[in-house]
Amino acid sequence: MSSTRLNVSAAGIDFQNPLLLAAGTAGYGREIAALIPLDDLGGIVTKAVSLEVRAGAPAPRVAELSEGMINAVGLANPGAAEVRASHLPWLEKNVTRGRVIVNVLGNVTQDFAEVISILDGSPAISAYELNVSCPNVKAGGMEFGADITALAELITRSRSATRRPLFVKLSPTLPKIADTARVAADAGADGITVLNTFPGLAIDVERRAPVLGFGTGGVSGSALLPVGVLAAYRVSQAVRIPVMGVGGISSATDALQYMMAGASLVAIGTAAMRDPRVVPKIVADLNKWCTGHGVANISEIRGTVKWS
Repeated sequence: MSSTRLNVSAAGIDFQNPLLLAAGTAGYGREIAALIPLDDLGGIVTKAVSLEVRAGAPAPRVAELSEGMINAVGLANPGAAEVRASHLPWLEKNVTRGRVIVNVLGNVTQDFAEVISILDGSPAISAYELNVSCPNVKAGGMEFGADITALAELITRSRSATRRPLFVKLSPTLPKIADTARVAADAGADGITVLNTFPGLAIDVERRAPVLGFGTGGVSGSALLPVGVLAAYRVSQAVRIPVMGVGGISSATDALQYMMAGASLVAIGTAAMRDPRVVPKIVADLNKWCTGHGVANISEIRGTVKWS
């Protein structure tokens, strides 16, 4: 179990430590429960949930890179009804100390609220994370997060569907991410997650074709760390709601960078997939760092980065 030095509060939720598993990397919990002690974490952000079943992208869906990986899973999932009937009861029973944040997606703005309405009766859920990096089919495929009108409507609709906190997950390609975060906060978001994966293309030079079945994909891994840390800093300077930092975390030092930049929570993804043992190690190392630096509670370091 985590030391009380690591207890944090964000969006009205108490977390035993600030480290979570990022959306898409841990399924709905049971897929990795034998490898990672979920109840020793701050929590888990589930794989995305849509209104209907999504088959996802063609194989191959994942490829390793020297600094991480590229994936195009296509947000495959069994749909909200199946998640409510099968996966949430498992989480309620098996994740008792860690918090569960459900990642939600949709094709149009009203889909998000409908998914939340289906899931919201489950006591397993502590909060929702709105994946506004997915395309709005009514706007020609433009990301919800890139259209501030659609973004505000999406959050307003979602807010009316639940009393639970809403985190809004933003894309690294947004030209003015701090401004978008302000729009989200004004519309009712309780927290901001930065960042989602970065779009990229990896080519098999022997076949002269993309390595992924879909073609392009989302890049994740250690190379995204400074990009994510900068985004966390900019967003935390722009809004008063808590920030969850995601991207490139593979050590306690990485997590500390996000928190010093202004993040209240951090989420690990690619590194945990490569080596699940790194997750409890980061929690232990965060506790050691706080002890060694005379930090009574890790929240004390949030936003303490100093510019020369």
